[in-house]
Amino acid sequence: MTVVEWFTDPLAYDFMRRALLVAVVCGVVCAVLSCWLTLLGWSLMGDAVSHAVLPGVVLSYVIGAPFAIGAFLFGSAAVFLVGGLNRTSRVKEDAAIGIVFTGLFALGLVLVSAIPSQIDLFHILFGNVLGVSDGDILQVVLIGTLVTAVLLLKRRDLVLYAFDPTHAHAVGISPKKLEALLLGALALTVIVALQAVGIVLVVAMLITPGATAYLITDRFSRMLAWAAAGSVSACLLGTYLSYHLDWSTGGSIVCVLTLQFVAAYLVAPKGVLAGRRRARAASAAVPA
Repeated sequence: MTVVEWFTDPLAYDFMRRALLVAVVCGVVCAVLSCWLTLLGWSLMGDAVSHAVLPGVVLSYVIGAPFAIGAFLFGSAAVFLVGGLNRTSRVKEDAAIGIVFTGLFALGLVLVSAIPSQIDLFHILFGNVLGVSDGDILQVVLIGTLVTAVLLLKRRDLVLYAFDPTHAHAVGISPKKLEALLLGALALTVIVALQAVGIVLVVAMLITPGATAYLITDRFSRMLAWAAAGSVSACLLGTYLSYHLDWSTGGSIVCVLTLQFVAAYLVAPKGVLAGRRRARAASAAVPA
């Protein structure tokens, strides 16, 4: 099989064309949001929301409702619970996040085991991008387009909020509203990513592209571009690898993302090897 055939042969199958479309949309929206999550240090919040949606997904499947509704409700509830627990007790935010997301995730596992249904827990936890329906595709495209458009339209305000929330407030921008916007976008993006990589691996989609791009460039506009390019390429290559090698699709995507991060960590301008070269050059420039 030639390289061209390796990429073109799977396109003969409708399920692969569907999977690649969902993978591209997922890659773009997760990459855009991951840049702000990286700058704000919200990786734990992404982890919390991604795990907390499990009860909502299970209940939606049981009653026959779109799982996006249950996932969004429980994801939003997790955010409010973390904030309320942090404000009304001595528990710090990181501990509150751990308590809420593990509690809701455990509730989801209990519901799966206790409620008689045809729910496939493996697909919920690890994604099922090769089995998406027309309704799933429509949902992913609509939510992904909406979230990406809103984040890009509010880009200037969000960048200012990420770097200097005090200055943002001084010029008339409400940090609380922007925080609520990002949290709402996070809950919706988790719904999109669930189709591709499942609950367990969503946090990698939400953090790794932005973290990789952050090592490559200091300019935010370029960071967005690098994150999107890396995320989309990882989603496409991971989907192809899962087809040809019979691997888990979500696992393949995240492995490619991780390899991209390792490469950036080693050879990017802000990577380890570049830092050592600068250190050697600086020491050599010092007169004996």
